[in-house]
Amino acid sequence: MPQTPHRSRESHAGALRARYVGPATILLLVVAYAVLWWIAEPAPSPVPLGEGDHEGGSGGYFGQFLGAEAVLLLSISLVLISTLQAVDRWFDGIDRAAIWHRRTAIAGCLLLIPHMLLAHGELESPWSGPLATIGVVGLYGLAVWAILPRWRFFLPRRAQDPIAAVLATAPVLLAQRVLGGYDRWRLLHRTVGLFVAAGFIHGLLVGTMFGGSPVLHWSYVAVGGIGLAFYVYRELLARHFQGLKDYQVESVVPLGGGITEVTFRPLGPPIVFAPGQFALIYIETKEGWKRHPFSIASGSAEASLRITIKALGDYTSRVPELVEPGMPAVVDGPYGRFDRRRGTRRQLWIGAGVGVAPFMSWVRSLEPDGEREVDFFHIYQGPSPFADEIRAAAAAHPDFHAHVIDSTRDDKLTPEAALAVIDEPLDEVTVFMCGPGPMLRDFERAFRKAGIRHQRIHREHFDWR
Repeated sequence: MPQTPHRSRESHAGALRARYVGPATILLLVVAYAVLWWIAEPAPSPVPLGEGDHEGGSGGYFGQFLGAEAVLLLSISLVLISTLQAVDRWFDGIDRAAIWHRRTAIAGCLLLIPHMLLAHGELESPWSGPLATIGVVGLYGLAVWAILPRWRFFLPRRAQDPIAAVLATAPVLLAQRVLGGYDRWRLLHRTVGLFVAAGFIHGLLVGTMFGGSPVLHWSYVAVGGIGLAFYVYRELLARHFQGLKDYQVESVVPLGGGITEVTFRPLGPPIVFAPGQFALIYIETKEGWKRHPFSIASGSAEASLRITIKALGDYTSRVPELVEPGMPAVVDGPYGRFDRRRGTRRQLWIGAGVGVAPFMSWVRSLEPDGEREVDFFHIYQGPSPFADEIRAAAAAHPDFHAHVIDSTRDDKLTPEAALAVIDEPLDEVTVFMCGPGPMLRDFERAFRKAGIRHQRIHREHFDWR
């Protein structure tokens, strides 16, 4: 049903609230916890000169506070990766929640450095020191492993070439083969809660951790306990409560260019999704069960579920040989808030490479809609397997304009070229994008500079790790 202009503005306002309410909640919790520690700080007790920082002095108390804030941030990171639908709604998609999971985890790890330098307390148990070591070593190891795939994002471009040369050496390539792969990374990443638990228990065993304040003691217990409760739920209980749906592989079709389309037939009630959402797909392959998030590429009226898989180095590069029709699958979802109905009347879609997947769900769900005019730019390296379908949709829908670009033959798409098709004020345009991160960051900066409102630029983040 066509959406009324009022409904469109209402959806846009809801999207805007959802985009900022999650990060604002994190900031509020961090600030409120700091205020609590400031209010509850005990009066300094007389100590010999030079020992104030070792027995509850201001330096030691500040170091203990930083440790408590680190536990808070790490607990928040455990909540954000729980894949609960409530988290999906609160953060405008669990893809965004996963990004904030990474940010809060990194921030918590960084706070551990001054905590270790400043905090000195009485150890009431011989286990306190070893637990601290286990927590720090484990958390920093997992953090480095999570950051490595996107190391270019953290360095200026002129510093990237020397690092790239080192990464191309034989020892590093061997380490990448041993440690690489999504499945291996995910398996070890699931131990993060154990290292958070080690640090949390360490804090409980430090005699001077809370300056004798019951409020700080029990707030610390609540902060760490909630995060660990979410971790236990996710690892041990979630499978019994999530609405998992049983499917079976119906077809596996290589489309060329490292793209494979897999279609699943429901064995019971199918998932109900909005075009543009994604799901966590479990497939029993020839090498055992594999789990991966994929954008749903099906149209809303299709009985089967279609996903588009790009060969990215892990099992996704071997889908045609590992997956066959008849294999069982389980679908968890849907998730995400990448929804064109939340945009304004004038829309610009940009789907690069496998980032076309959520847009294909939109294309396959198009209905006569006089409330929106869309220009869709699809960039592909070589002839796109979706080109004919996209052009046919444009021929059937006068308000849908297709621009299929072969990056090996056509001119490179620039933000300026994309904006050239817009013939109305840019502050009334909504942009939806999905594709390689560096490209989308450049486009977003250019769009904002040109006059498109920040809150009207939407991305689907499929590169969680």
